[in-house]
Parts: sequence; C-alpha cells; structure tokens
Amino acid sequence: MAECANPLLVQWLKEFLDEARQRNTMGVTAYKHAYESMKACPIVWTHPNEAQALKGLGPKLCARLTDRLREHCTDNGLPMPTLSRKKKKRSMPNDQPDPEPNPEPSKKARKAKPYVPALRSGAYAILLALSTLKEHCSRDGMTKPQLIDIAQPHCDSSFTAPGEATKFYTAWASMKTLQNKALVVEWGHPTKNYGLSEEGWEVAKKVKATISDTGSSVLNTEGDKPTEPTERRLDNVVDLDDVLEDEDALIERAIRASLEDQAPKASRTVAKPQKPQPKTSLSQARPPLTPSQTVGSTDFLELLSSPASARSRQSRAWAGSSTDIQDSLVRKEKEPIGSRSTARPKPNVSRNNTLPFQPHRLAPGTFTVELILDNREVRTKTDRDYIQEELRARGIQPVVRPLDLGDALWVAKCKDSRVLPRLGEEGDEVILDWIVERKRLDDLISSIKDGRFLEQKFRLHKSGVKNVIYVIEDFSVSSETIQNYHEHVMSAISSTQVVNGYFVKRTRKLDDTIRYLARMTTMLKTLYESKPILLIPSASLSTTTYLPLLSSLHTPHNITYASFASLVSKSDSLTVRDVFLKMLMCIRGITGDKAMEIQKHWQTPRAFVEALEGCGKGDDLGVVMDQEARAKRRRELVWKVAGGFVGPRKMGKAVSAKVGDIWGEP
Repeated sequence: MAECANPLLVQWLKEFLDEARQRNTMGVTAYKHAYESMKACPIVWTHPNEAQALKGLGPKLCARLTDRLREHCTDNGLPMPTLSRKKKKRSMPNDQPDPEPNPEPSKKARKAKPYVPALRSGAYAILLALSTLKEHCSRDGMTKPQLIDIAQPHCDSSFTAPGEATKFYTAWASMKTLQNKALVVEWGHPTKNYGLSEEGWEVAKKVKATISDTGSSVLNTEGDKPTEPTERRLDNVVDLDDVLEDEDALIERAIRASLEDQAPKASRTVAKPQKPQPKTSLSQARPPLTPSQTVGSTDFLELLSSPASARSRQSRAWAGSSTDIQDSLVRKEKEPIGSRSTARPKPNVSRNNTLPFQPHRLAPGTFTVELILDNREVRTKTDRDYIQEELRARGIQPVVRPLDLGDALWVAKCKDSRVLPRLGEEGDEVILDWIVERKRLDDLISSIKDGRFLEQKFRLHKSGVKNVIYVIEDFSVSSETIQNYHEHVMSAISSTQVVNGYFVKRTRKLDDTIRYLARMTTMLKTLYESKPILLIPSASLSTTTYLPLLSSLHTPHNITYASFASLVSKSDSLTVRDVFLKMLMCIRGITGDKAMEIQKHWQTPRAFVEALEGCGKGDDLGVVMDQEARAKRRRELVWKVAGGFVGPRKMGKAVSAKVGDIWGEP
C-alpha cells in the first residue's frame, strides 16, 4: 500500500473521526468524508488551509487542523509553515528581494441609478399629483383621498381596488416605495398628509420634462389646461395613450365605413383591382378622420366587422314582402342537391327598388348614445359596482340591466320617451350595430370545455349585429391549466377572427377593459349623434325573415331594443326550427353551420326522423334490407347530403354516423 502524502493531517482527521464516533455526534459523516479524501490525496500540503480544495474539508475543519499543526510545531520546536500565495512574482534582477505583491484591485462600486418610475404606474401618478403643490411651501400637503383623485387619471391601475380579484395590492402600494427612496414625506396624525422631498421634486421635474418632450399631456401646476402634444418623441418611451389614440383612429374608420359604405349605387359595376399597399405598423396608423370626411377604403372595416357587414356592402335591393323571403327559402330547400351552390342566393330585386316597409326616422339631436352593461358583469361578488363606478369616473353614465345577449352594447335613447310609442313601437331605445362579449381567460377556458363558446357565437351571428367585439382579459390561472388549454385558447381566438370575422381585443386587466369601453362610447357618441337613424318597424320583423331583410337593405337600418331582445332571447319566440338547431348542436362535432345545413334539408325534427326511418323500408323493388344495411344507410344519410361542401359546413362520415346513431332507430 502506498504511503500517505500527508500523514499528520490524516492522523489528526482519524482522531477527530474516532472522537465523533465515541460521542455519537452528527459530524461522523463529515469527518469520514474528509478523512477518506485526505488519505487518497497524492498532493503534499504545506499548510492545512490548502486542503480546502478537497471534498469534505471546509474552512472550519481546516482551521481546526491549523491549530493542531501550530501546537505540534510549538511542542517540537519547529517553525510554523506559512500559507503560500496563489500567484508568485518573478524574481527581480540584481538579486533584489521580491516586492510585496500588489493587492487585487477592488471591484468598482456600481453607481446607483436614479429612480425613474414606470410610465402610468402608481409612483408615476403620485409624483405628478404631488407636483401640483407649491414647491417651497412646507405646510402644503395632500391627504390620501385628495391625492388619489388627482393621481388616478395618470395611472392605468386603480388606487382603490386590486387589478384582479385574487390580488391584494393596488396602485397605492407604490407610496411605500417612494417613501423608502425618500422622495415622499409624510406627516400628521391622525390625518396623514403627503408631500415631495427635495429629491422628490427633482424626480418630478425630470418626469415632467420627459413627458413634455414626448408630447404627452401633464398636469399644470398653475391649474391651466394640459400642454398640447409636440411632434418630438423619444424612441425608448411608449405612451399607452398614443397606442389607444391609434386604436381610436382604427375604430373611427370602421364605424364610419359601416355607416357610409352602404349608400345605394346607381348601377352595378365591376370593381377594379387595387394596387397592394404597404403594411404599416400601429404607430404609423393614419390619423383620425373628422366627421365631415368620407372613408373610401375598407381595409380597417374588415378588421372590426362581421361577415354580415361584409355582405351588406354589396349592392343589393329588396323586393316583395316577407312572404317572398319565405318562398325563396322554400324554393331553395326544394332544389336538387347537385344544382345547389354553396353561396347563398341573392334576394329578388324589384324594378322600382321599393322597401316592404316604411322606415321610421330619428333626427339628429333627438337621441343620445348610451352604454348598456349586463348586471352580471361584476368585478367580484362583494364588489359588484366597480365597473360602473369606474366608468362614471371617466365621464360615462352606463345603464345596468340584464342582457339577453352580450355583456355590453350601445343604444340610441330618445330624449322624448313618447316618440317611439307614437310610431307604434315599444320602449324608447334603438339598438346600434355594436356589441361586446367580455371573456376572462379562465371563463374562456371553461366556456370552451362546456360548449358555451360556440353557442354564444352562434347566437351572435343570428342577432344580425354587424360589429361584434370579443374582449379577452388576461387572468392568472394555474400553469397546468395554461399548458393543457393553451392550444385550445389560441385556436378559439383564431377561429373567432378568421371564421366568424369578429374583432378580438386583448386586455391585460379589468381596468384596461373599462378604459376601452369608455373610449368606444365616446367615439360612438361623436359619430352616431350627428346622423339620423332609420328604424325598421317591429311589425315587419320575424325570426325567419330578420337576417335576409338586413342583408338586402341598401342603407343601415336599426331596430328597437325591445324587438332585439325578443329576437335573441333564449326562450322567447323559440320556433320548432330553433329547438331543432339546439338539439343538433348538442351532438359533439355539430357546429352552428353544420346544424343549419341539416335544417335546410329537414326543417323539423319530425321530418328528420321520418327521413331516417325511410332508410330502412327497402329499395324501390320492394326488397327488404337486413338490419346492418338499414343502419349503414341511416349513418350515411347526412354525409350524402352535406358531405360535398367545403369549409365549416362540410360533414364527414364520422359525424354523419354519430347523428344517424343518435336520431335513428336503436
């Protein structure tokens, strides 16, 4: 066996190990590892501290070995070895002794960066609010309620309520940060007052100077109007208001296009191909239009409109009466399958282009645009008034009531409540062509799982509203849920935009949704209240003729809110066909488009059941079919009718077999 390179150190470690075993202490394992490492080490150590490179030997154990080595040298009259340095300098010429090595240069202390609050954060708003005080007046201060009232318009988060129901911190939590950085001072008891320190005034002045350079409006210390934006902008500063202003320009274009693009044309012309235009980013969007300007392009309209609005832009005329619509639907259902095209047939066009009704007209100035909120849209169960209170703080007075469809919509409310009753209508409100469906991320996932998401989109399509907006709020959900349903959520959002043609607005929290609703309301007020509204009489409406009527009108027409609520209600005015559609959509794989395609061939459940029963009566020669052949014909019935379509209406053999098994004979 080879001799150990450090016998003394190994001997002392063995003594430490035996002592620990006798005392039965927890250090036995540590001493054992150190002993084995030292025993197997082939390197000769001149000082015990050098052995820290071995496994199991730390600073404390090496210090204990150093003490034993010092005692050993003292008892035997030996010099104590010195710890060799890591780096040795070369010997100097002329036999000069080595100079003392230069100490390692100390790391430069990082210079503390000045505190800069994030744009439109709580600290940002507090500094701006406190900067409205007089700088050199030490007695001036603001109480918490006064400070919140002035700071709230400059912050995206609320100072009174957390951004999410599961969180506890509000924008007021930034006050603690400002106090820790000695930017805000506090005094007074029991009523606390807040003011800026000298350092706080310096930061506030820099923030104001930066804002004025970027063109954002700030509070004026003299109480004047906000400063006007300038053309200078910093590349590294992104103002949320600028993004929302660009979004307002986009929304305004879409609204104007939806109001003006349906003007009647003298004759049908063939559109010339347009040259492709270069894409622009959101920051390079076109400026908002004035009310007198006309929108000729529909590039922004396609983003915010549904397929119904796109179809309504075509030059279509109306002919006949509601009976003509019913006759055209019946004729379509009686056509042979091979001769039927996938495109919807256009209604008949009369020679005089007359309407089957006399529309009512609401003149500008006789109504106001108001926002209607569903009373089930609340922040939490204990804070049910948060949304309407925040909207009122932004100058919007919402009307809260239960809605049959959507979470928010806009109506034109007559200033004189007797105007519509004189015309034979019910109520004093007219529905506008804008509706919002709000989905929190967790609610979106649950609606996808239980099928409510498809059912709601189907009802939105049947409502005839041209502009449907899906607002999807980010919400904290578990990582497992995100991992399992991420693809489902992205697929649902994509299909909503591409297939249904609805506009999807993503927001980070509830406060962003409230801000979006407020800006939409202001925009719709500006555009609708300056134009007349044409109203379809309720006597001319029915569930079967409503959608064909809307798609055939030259100019946009509206209906009363009472008629709209009756048409979209889940229980009111339900026909046998509506119940049949709901029954079909309960089958997994049957969407709204597929259910409507089945209903076009068999209008009622009885007709469908009779068609399935006819599959088992045998052929024309009277040959009786066996049970397996009858089942095969039932399972392929729907596929033979709708299997040749392309797109959402196409049904494969698997879906057809499922329908045949459920609706056919057992």
